[in-house]
Amino acid sequence: MYFDIDAVRAQFPALAIADAGRRRIYLDNPAGTQVPASVAKAMSDCLLKSNANLGGNFPSSDAADAVVAAAREAMARFLNAPSSSEIVFGQNMTTITLHMSRSIGRLFSPGDEIILSRMDHDANVWPWVLLARDLDLSVKWLPFSPETFEFDLGELDDLLNDRTRLVCVGGASNLTGTLNDVTSICAKARAVGALTFIDGVQSVPHVATDVQALGCDFLVCSPYKFFGPHQGVLWGRQEVLERLEPYKVRPAPVDVPGCFETGTQSHEGFAGITAAVDYFEWIGTSMAEASAGRQACHAAMDLLFDYEKSLAAHLINGLTGINGVTVQGITAADAMDRRVPTVSFTHAAMAPAEIARSLAQENIFVWSGHNYAVEVAKTLGLYESGGVVRIGPVHYNSASELDEFLTALEEILGS
Repeated sequence: MYFDIDAVRAQFPALAIADAGRRRIYLDNPAGTQVPASVAKAMSDCLLKSNANLGGNFPSSDAADAVVAAAREAMARFLNAPSSSEIVFGQNMTTITLHMSRSIGRLFSPGDEIILSRMDHDANVWPWVLLARDLDLSVKWLPFSPETFEFDLGELDDLLNDRTRLVCVGGASNLTGTLNDVTSICAKARAVGALTFIDGVQSVPHVATDVQALGCDFLVCSPYKFFGPHQGVLWGRQEVLERLEPYKVRPAPVDVPGCFETGTQSHEGFAGITAAVDYFEWIGTSMAEASAGRQACHAAMDLLFDYEKSLAAHLINGLTGINGVTVQGITAADAMDRRVPTVSFTHAAMAPAEIARSLAQENIFVWSGHNYAVEVAKTLGLYESGGVVRIGPVHYNSASELDEFLTALEEILGS
């Protein structure tokens, strides 16, 4: 296996853009990645050749039906879902979660308990808090250690009981970068008969995801975080989806998964999703020497994560050497497999927003603030002080780009 970063970067036209002669350095990827040319072409082709609604008796509608079916099959391969009928599409992860929470909540009774995490993006927190308020459910919180940035799953054992109905947790933190032991969390929840809802938005772009191995009941992710279009995807266990009452208009489909997809969907987005999965399969077959399909996706993710771990280690090593900088996440060199390459930091004297603005002037793109990780920022005592600066390299970034970032940062901080 080998990783050819030049071949990878050649797939992404945005990486060649320069502003006033200065190249762009995209380190804003946890909020959304750039796309390969193949994704843009697939979306354009769909709009130009398959632009119709579904279920008609004419060629453009037949083509649109094929686009949707191909996208379901692609995401089923990518997540190793048992069936493409378990793939539900929506506008984004937040919208899907808010929508599905209404159906899931109909399984619960007043006094039932749900467990939420202090490490999660608010999209896997507040929909459930609102549900608990509306249905008189009890909310329990799984904390994480602000010293280790990880869960103690013994604390989850203390929270679980025979009234627990749902456990919601993220695959990885969008602020600290911590990768969570989702398989163990799901097993513990399943042992007391609770459902699990996994926010895979930050983990799916970096690590191979197998929903069958995880043992979860729902997993949501966002293709625009893994080189695709602005879409949301939910995988749900077939037997669980079939227990739910969908909130839909009367003429809408009655069968899973269409009954959960409100209104006309973005078929061009579906075409882009298929192309994004095809991009991973290209890496798997050309660089990881894997066969096609799910095996190629898995091999690609393993190859890319190995490379991304080297980027994370390089970045963290550089940040910890800058006076006044504190990395808000796992930093041990031998622990890079327990985190994604998203790295956040604070500085003793300069506010995160000021640092991000100064980097933007150097055409280096990063984010600052709480990044919707409200509970995380509060746990770390950073919510009121402006949060963090978040850097998110992915596999199309290079070590030289990180070096440019670190040099610019030192100049900005006066180190």
